[in-house]
Amino acid sequence: MTLNDMPSPVLSEPDFSDAPQPGWSAWLRFSALWLVLGGLAYPAVTTALGGALFPAQATGSLIRDRGRVVGSALIGQPFTGDRYFIGRPSAAGSGYDPVNASGSNLAVSNPALRERVQAQAQAIAARENIPVTQIPVDLLTASGSGLDPHVSPAGAAVQVARVARARGLTDAQVQSLVRDHTERGVLGLGQPGVNVLELNLALDRLGR
Repeated sequence: MTLNDMPSPVLSEPDFSDAPQPGWSAWLRFSALWLVLGGLAYPAVTTALGGALFPAQATGSLIRDRGRVVGSALIGQPFTGDRYFIGRPSAAGSGYDPVNASGSNLAVSNPALRERVQAQAQAIAARENIPVTQIPVDLLTASGSGLDPHVSPAGAAVQVARVARARGLTDAQVQSLVRDHTERGVLGLGQPGVNVLELNLALDRLGR
């Protein structure tokens, strides 16, 4: 007799019909356990750790001036006047509205976008007394969220002369403040940016 002539073994499936099945009370206890662990314990622990390890970030990276909250390092603000640096355009609500965070959603081919950029370029050129071709692109375009609190170092540089003149400071003094408020990103990654709110507060602290 060969192996091919031997009858194949018949395997029967195990019968679990008599095995005890978990009742509703077991499922309810299981659900309650994970509700407590995932819905209460985990958020409580992570919130406590976040507050202990990163207290400023956990409360919104708030900026205080003379003990008063004046904004957040994460959200831009509109500024006007020659004494202040001016940030990027914002399409979030009426401007930098965290409840309506959004970009303009206008395509490059959209005539409304081209008209807005051209008008803004002319206004910036007149304000900073520079040719349109020297305007950094971030001063003409809104960020995806509309909340970006930074301008590029180049965007700050074209405003130095105007701010220095309005405050009776030298260009070198204002440039030094710009350097002090230029952020390089975590571990040096990402593009450098100048926090406009913090820079303007530093200027006001000079009392000029």
